[in-house]
Amino acid sequence: MVYISRKEHFNAAHRLFNPAWSDEKNKEVFGPCANVNGHGHNFELIVTVKGEPNPDTGFVIDLKVLGDLVKTEVIDKVDHKNLNLDVDFMQGKMASCEIFIVEIWKILDRALGQISEARLHRIRLYETPKNYVDYYGE
Repeated sequence: MVYISRKEHFNAAHRLFNPAWSDEKNKEVFGPCANVNGHGHNFELIVTVKGEPNPDTGFVIDLKVLGDLVKTEVIDKVDHKNLNLDVDFMQGKMASCEIFIVEIWKILDRALGQISEARLHRIRLYETPKNYVDYYGE
């Protein structure tokens, strides 16, 4: 089994808050991330797929094809957007990185299955250089 990764970059804003809570409770739990106008990040998304190399090409998947898929299915929908307000697949959901990465997985898993025998292995989402989440589809 061979694992290959593609890294993409995007900028987006979000607000962490629970609409069932008071402003005070949201501030207590989420701190400045509960700012009513949101806050932004320079995100990095690393998509790792796995598979056996094709004997004719040597590729698990053409990295250009993977990059185009990630760009079309995710980056174009989230770049320079507010995750809470502008992104259809995040509507009604908490805009935490943990929820966000699960939603990205659902999109990429479906789309990848339509174009390749390669399968998602892991998605890593950097919110800051120090903070990131991993998701393995489990």
